[in-house]
Amino acid sequence: MAFQIINSIISWFLKKRKHQIELFLKYPIDVQNELLLKLLNNAKNTKFGKEKEFSSIKSYQDFVSKVSIQKYETFEPMIKRCRKGEQNLFWPTDIKWFAKSSGTTNAKSKFIPVSDEALEYCHMKAGKDMLCLYINNNPKTQLFTGKGLRLGGSSDVYKDNDSYFGDLSAIIIENMPFWADFSSSPSQEVALMSEWETKMEAIIDETINENITSLAGVPSWMLVLLNRILERTGKDNILEVWPNLEVYFHGGVNFNPYREQYKKIIPKADFKYYETYNASEGFFAIQDQNDSNELLLMLDYGIFYEFIPMSEYKGESSRAICIADVEKDIDYALVITTNGGLWRYMIGDTIRFTSLNPYRIKITGRTRHYINVFGEELNIENVEDALKLTCEKTDSIIKEYTVGPIFMNGKEKGGHEWFIEFENAPESLPYFTEILDNALKAINSDYEAKRYKNMTLMPPKIHQAKDGLFYSWLKEKGKLGGQHKVPRLSNSRSFIEELIILSNS
Repeated sequence: MAFQIINSIISWFLKKRKHQIELFLKYPIDVQNELLLKLLNNAKNTKFGKEKEFSSIKSYQDFVSKVSIQKYETFEPMIKRCRKGEQNLFWPTDIKWFAKSSGTTNAKSKFIPVSDEALEYCHMKAGKDMLCLYINNNPKTQLFTGKGLRLGGSSDVYKDNDSYFGDLSAIIIENMPFWADFSSSPSQEVALMSEWETKMEAIIDETINENITSLAGVPSWMLVLLNRILERTGKDNILEVWPNLEVYFHGGVNFNPYREQYKKIIPKADFKYYETYNASEGFFAIQDQNDSNELLLMLDYGIFYEFIPMSEYKGESSRAICIADVEKDIDYALVITTNGGLWRYMIGDTIRFTSLNPYRIKITGRTRHYINVFGEELNIENVEDALKLTCEKTDSIIKEYTVGPIFMNGKEKGGHEWFIEFENAPESLPYFTEILDNALKAINSDYEAKRYKNMTLMPPKIHQAKDGLFYSWLKEKGKLGGQHKVPRLSNSRSFIEELIILSNS
């Protein structure tokens, strides 16, 4: 009875936020324009604000003329100074938290400033909104009669001078409100453990006898955890462990390669999957409808959005547009200005609008997450779509994969080399390769042109990775768990060469 009362109270509290969401749904452009002017006014007396004459900016056009598009490397010197204790550089309130991010295509760590405003009005607000949207769509939910299993980063928070750094998820756990901590599992102590494999066992110990009603985390690592729980318990599926499980909130990587594996271990027809789009730099979008693959762009989180059409992408010298001028079905590189002090900052992601009323998006990839060694311009969306079709035709399921180039050597043609680790392997790898090659040709005309009569590209070379190869590769690099991801596409052979060595050892 007590849990039912708690469920009703929390659900009522979270539902109230829906009225505020409806405001930016009704007036999206006004909300964004007002937000930009508010951010500029707040930061006008910072070092960056004075240099760029924020106090003279009265419109988006003024903003574009005064502030150039930035990438991390451009902004890094000021971030370094801030980490050493210097304040009021790019944001007026003191910044003591920095989210350590190492991306998928660059081994160099980035330290993203996380202000108190970004924590409260972006990341924390988004966590509540995620639940709010789910509850409004599912009024009979029993979410808060049990606990949510959160699977965050693998790192603790570390002190450096007068600042702190760590995975964003660790920073959020450190600052989590009491009610969220009360309704979550595992405990903060376990959630912040650094050693991934020890942490996994501790999470299982703490949650295995709990009433878990929801899951939240990156699909690849959540799947590892769930499979270990099945191994430990000897159960056939996760519902035998947690019969009241009703939703999985996921993000961080494309879910399509994992969808069939989740259906297999959570065999529940009305089980819900809710996608989120967040990064160290901010929380951007949330799935706002049941059984949808679109995400609602959240416009009142202290983030002003700009978009660079990928057909015109030129890095920092690109021309960006505001939300009033976007169109459907065009790939855009995302540029953000935030209440964490990032100004016209390129995060490296690409998105596509699927709806303009309201503004809903799909994540389509990375600005550098593609293969274009031979002019084939193969992006992550092409590959994911082709793999989905190939798996359906060959009755196979993929755990992990990566693709790199085979460079031309004398008279030898180039190509693409794949490592694929299967959950359910195809009966014939050559047939799988043929289907995949044909699917890529059908999806991408540039790839098809380069493959024509093997003129430039030879057929794909696919290695069936031994079980656990990608896990071993991430472990060797100290990147187990949390936000660490397998790089999918690369213009370099470095990942492929490392996997070849590891698979032969």
